[in-house]
Amino acid sequence: MIRINEIRLSLDDDESVLTEKAAKILKINKKYITSLSIYKKSIDARNKEDIHFTYSADVEISLDEKQIVSKCKSSKVSLAKAYFYKIPENKRASKYRPVVVGFGPAGMLAGLILAEAGLRPIILERGKDIDSRKKDVSLFWTKRILNEESNVQFGEGGAGTFSDGKLTTGIKSPFIGKVLRELYEAGAPEEILYSSKPHIGTDRLAQVVKNIRLKIESLGGKVCLETRLDRLIVYNGFVQGITYTQNGKTFDRETDSVIMAIGHSARDTVEMMYNLGAEMMQKPFSVGARIEHPQSLINKAQYGKYANHPKLGAADYKLSCHGLHERGAYTFCMCPGGTVVAAASEKESVIVNGMSNLARDGENANSALLVGIEPCDFPNEHPLAGIYYQREIEHKAFELAGGDYKAPAQLVGDFLAGKESKSIGSVNPTCPTGITLTSLDECLPNKVSETMKSAIVEMDKKLNGFNLYDAVLTAPETRSSSSVRILRDEFCQCNIRGVYPCGEGAGYAGGIVSAAVDGIKCAHAVLSDEH
Repeated sequence: MIRINEIRLSLDDDESVLTEKAAKILKINKKYITSLSIYKKSIDARNKEDIHFTYSADVEISLDEKQIVSKCKSSKVSLAKAYFYKIPENKRASKYRPVVVGFGPAGMLAGLILAEAGLRPIILERGKDIDSRKKDVSLFWTKRILNEESNVQFGEGGAGTFSDGKLTTGIKSPFIGKVLRELYEAGAPEEILYSSKPHIGTDRLAQVVKNIRLKIESLGGKVCLETRLDRLIVYNGFVQGITYTQNGKTFDRETDSVIMAIGHSARDTVEMMYNLGAEMMQKPFSVGARIEHPQSLINKAQYGKYANHPKLGAADYKLSCHGLHERGAYTFCMCPGGTVVAAASEKESVIVNGMSNLARDGENANSALLVGIEPCDFPNEHPLAGIYYQREIEHKAFELAGGDYKAPAQLVGDFLAGKESKSIGSVNPTCPTGITLTSLDECLPNKVSETMKSAIVEMDKKLNGFNLYDAVLTAPETRSSSSVRILRDEFCQCNIRGVYPCGEGAGYAGGIVSAAVDGIKCAHAVLSDEH
């Protein structure tokens, strides 16, 4: 197979011309190209007067590929091999079925790999199936009735199910291809296999996670929904089993392998592990707010005269800068054409996130605007101090906004001027539980709000209109990542042997793909454990 990079197509070109362009680069007649598939596709918008698509394509030809690559003498052309994932040899001798705790991206992929290896894993998820979960989330958003076990954070699919379904990641791993392929086969759009900025969309994710569950079950795995892990049964430093609650009844189960893919919001589970002696350390996290602009403003800023071109869709952005106090400020999980999400999982707390559907056709764009929090900012040196710090911010926001799960919000112009907002301007906020206009300085740590103000001014220099007076800030966003790391060794086990801290909640991932990759990594560790 030959890989050709940097094939340029104009906005008006049809992808059918890729074969002709590939043949020209290879200096052969296109009749010799037997197949062509897109490996990567991206928008090049660096020059607003010349926005175009850039492709990498994999081609197979009926000629000697090695000879053709050598003769064309182009840095754009190289020989490549098709991606293939192979499950490692199962060296596990245990008679017990392994247990996976959590059915977010990490737990789903860990369970799937173990099921494909024939180990018939037991997967526990404290929340409900996706259809029931959606009803509970809707009830919270419309009536502000919170179910602490079934919400935006907990339930089939994990926290990522109510998001943009963004699949971009900063990690490099051979397992990324496996993750994307499984998501595609479960119902995600084919473009996730080659888009430089792949996403699934909240509306499509629900079916995807359901199909992955069905696949695991078809391979002999068992997914136990509405089943909460209560404790690990530990003896002499080794896990011997688990205690869990299902349908109001408590059960024990023997096992010697537990993958803890618990997500970043299972604080009670983290505390249980801490009390059992699992070694942990404080970990940096971020705090900030969601910033909402008209999507039309973002489109214009990014695409100029091409803003309404049907092939471009809703524009996104990714910004960062160093603000005051030498703290990094950055945008995260930008949701084009999306909405702000009320994402509480605990009583008397307010948290926001963002989501968008596959079409990304909403009126507003929103993104987290975050500031890094270091352990030195935590109130003390306790390993769980970051969790308690997050909780304090979330409870303060709950009280500031009136104590009914509305979110505190402020216009960007008022935020920069240091005055409380009194009325909404041209941007209609989308938080489904509603907002209370106030001053965000009252709920955000001072260093966070001051750094955000500096960052908004700096970011406007990179994205014209970012400091729009009427843009809306809705707070707080506190759960972009875990504030604790459960320590593990090169075999992915913590000091409680047989326990595998995994994914975002354990501090080893940050996003759908990286969490899923870590799930695969931990499943491989279970397969390689010969005990």
